Amino acid sequence: MVLVDTSVWSLALRRAGEPSAGTVKELTALIREGHAAILGAIRQELLSGIRSARQFDTLRTRMRAYPDIRVDTADYEDAAALFNRCRARGIQGSNTDFLLCAVAMRHDIAIFTTDRDFARFARVVPVRLHAARR
Repeated sequence: MVLVDTSVWSLALRRAGEPSAGTVKELTALIREGHAAILGAIRQELLSGIRSARQFDTLRTRMRAYPDIRVDTADYEDAAALFNRCRARGIQGSNTDFLLCAVAMRHDIAIFTTDRDFARFARVVPVRLHAARR
């Protein structure tokens, strides 16, 4: 499994025509292989800010094909510890970013993202990043 971040889903689902063919192709391959995973927080980010009720319903229906990885209390606690560890080294990130890191670490899975912040996190915490295959 690979935990797919909002940035990748967004490229594939919302921004057709951008120069992101490799990223979208990799997500498509992960989906076909049954390896794409999502968190509820990512689902929320994707659905937030959609102005049209029709577009919201369409995206919500599409995303229901991907069940959420369960998030436990320990994941939130671990995410806070990761946040603190990175912050102590001058690296900032969002609560959602660190929750992704904590869940990925617990499940020993990589994160697929286009967000460069994750590369900075990976210098401080043992999170693996997934790269598009060629």
